[in-house]
Amino acid sequence: MSDEITDRHAETAAEVLPEQRGLYVDGEFVDAADGGTFETTDPTTGETLAEVPAGRAEDVDAAVAAASAAADGEWGATGASERQQLLHEIADRIEERKTEFLKLEALDNGKPTREAYGDVSAVIDHFRYFAAATRLNEGTTLPADDGPRHVSTVHEPYGVVGAVVPWNFPLLITSWKVAPALAAGNAVVLKPAEQTPLTALKLANVVDDVLPDGALNVVTGFGEAAGAPLTAHDDVAKVSFTGSTAVGREVMKTAADRIADVTLELGGKGPLVVHEDADLDAAVRAAVLAIFYNTGETCTAGSRLFVHDAVAEEFLDRLVETAEGLAIGDPLARDTRMGPKVSTAQAERTLDYVEQARAAGGNVLVGGGRPDDTPSDAFVEPTVIEGLSHDSAPVQEEIFGPVLTVFRWDDYDEMIDLANDVDYGLAAGVMTESASQAYTTAGDLEVGTVWVNQYQDFPAGMPFGGYGQSGIGRETAFETVREFTRTKSIDVSIR
Repeated sequence: MSDEITDRHAETAAEVLPEQRGLYVDGEFVDAADGGTFETTDPTTGETLAEVPAGRAEDVDAAVAAASAAADGEWGATGASERQQLLHEIADRIEERKTEFLKLEALDNGKPTREAYGDVSAVIDHFRYFAAATRLNEGTTLPADDGPRHVSTVHEPYGVVGAVVPWNFPLLITSWKVAPALAAGNAVVLKPAEQTPLTALKLANVVDDVLPDGALNVVTGFGEAAGAPLTAHDDVAKVSFTGSTAVGREVMKTAADRIADVTLELGGKGPLVVHEDADLDAAVRAAVLAIFYNTGETCTAGSRLFVHDAVAEEFLDRLVETAEGLAIGDPLARDTRMGPKVSTAQAERTLDYVEQARAAGGNVLVGGGRPDDTPSDAFVEPTVIEGLSHDSAPVQEEIFGPVLTVFRWDDYDEMIDLANDVDYGLAAGVMTESASQAYTTAGDLEVGTVWVNQYQDFPAGMPFGGYGQSGIGRETAFETVREFTRTKSIDVSIR
């Protein structure tokens, strides 16, 4: 079976890898200045997928210079209607190659193709949404109090945006940053995660003849060597970063040194609250999506389950049965529900948290190890743990894997206190048949997004972002365009 999977992945890679895999700078695919490269690995098989340039500060300098020239030149002079057409053209091109993109995402990241299909569909939708938003970036006219005056506002692009994207949703989060930044008129330097650079490079291949040179640049490489110089660059006026809270703090510090603006989408430790009147079938489906979707590698994961005592036994029985039945294996197989984590190192990190939970007295209801008969060590079983103290590390810290911790409750106020008793505030879920209870609980949860009777839905136009240490700013909505602009007031005295 392992040889069969390895052969299938090698054949698929030959079909979908981007033709040119250099740094994409000023409309050209080039080597890193020092000639450095690194390998990106298929987590399912452990085999090398491709070798790509290891960009460093010198390469970032070249990309930022190209972006600056584009912002001051042809791209900066491109009007809203033309930007709208270009973003639609990008969406069309991705759609034409949808199967290639989703297979490449499955190879590079390990996500099942059924999930990658949803990601790429959302990428197309977000480019089209922000294409429309280019024509809506309007200013205002303010009433003047004295004399013949005209006071108005306009929203101008920053110029150069540095965008840093994580490995869990490589192409989707790229669209969340690149599409609105371009819609607002900025030029972009994109730094994809070193674990998953291939769909960003394929995007550059696909849109190479769409945008003016320098409007979009892609620098592959490692965080300290390429990401840090980008976020600290004096000519990058706006930074949009998605990643860990620890790295986000450093990005914010370097931006503060030069008074640059930032959007940060960071960690999460979301609660899923199941009330006693919940539809248990729907609640189990939501819980599975909340924690096992994308192998738990989502900042929005509902990794803390608060289930009412009255329904806890039945709910947990159903959840455990469902978790045991999830098909784990080759992400290219149509029936696979969970693929590997992005790397063996990430799998080991997840399993270390499971061992911490066991040591702290946690009762593993299902999972807790590596599944049998998988082609690499990057796989982790869907895991549900009960009996932990809420202040223990596996509960408080972001595991970023398919590990759910369970708490039973009967006192609403105590439950809400625990649900909010983490540093993060990105997303949460509420399961109830009562509209009143749904809105009450949603209002009591200190998070940026609350899903009711569902989970992990990200329609274009719905603002996404967090409270607390989950970040600053909002993505995926019209206000994101405003995140990539500066407001200028114009006060004219008419004589």
